[in-house]
Amino acid sequence: MIRILIADDHEVVRRGLGQLFSSVDDIDVVGEAANGAEAAELAALHEPDVVLMDLSMPEVDGVEGTRRIKAAQPDLPVVILTSFSERDRILDAIDAGAVGYLLKDAEPEELLRGVRSAAQGESPFSPKAAKALLSLGSQRKAAEELTPREREILAALCSGLANKQIARRLGISEKTVKTHLTRVFSRIGVQDRTQAALWAERHGLGATS
Repeated sequence: MIRILIADDHEVVRRGLGQLFSSVDDIDVVGEAANGAEAAELAALHEPDVVLMDLSMPEVDGVEGTRRIKAAQPDLPVVILTSFSERDRILDAIDAGAVGYLLKDAEPEELLRGVRSAAQGESPFSPKAAKALLSLGSQRKAAEELTPREREILAALCSGLANKQIARRLGISEKTVKTHLTRVFSRIGVQDRTQAALWAERHGLGATS
């Protein structure tokens, strides 16, 4: 029997998941939590085999909840269960120790399969989430590899400055600015200034005062 703990701040979601897992013979719901703090406490109390963790919850979110659980119970697999709109936080959850990522709109059989695979020591990822994870991983790596000068130019771009204005601010030639931007666009996988500005904002590299 696989003992699972469900953490989600929406009671309707918890009830629906509970009904799903109660419909099979090999899974038992041993606890329900409304935030990450409760999840960590109940995980210590009930010692489940798998934790299903939502990301967006009040007070203590799923990332911090995962971090707390893994600090106390390193071998307890935590599977993130959330909407695809939260995909930008996939890597944060993985970094916190989550072993997998499933989507709330997944087919019931996919959710059941994910819980079973996590209990067996595997890492369940929905196909859509896995694709997003690969993309986000590449983007995060690209952000880390940008040079200080490239970061400066991106920040200036986010301020709405034209190439000539960026060149004047940084004391370099306009041609050098264009060269840097061409390299940056290629590295982060965007096509124009607007996309670059949006990418920079998402990765905390936007305009600074």
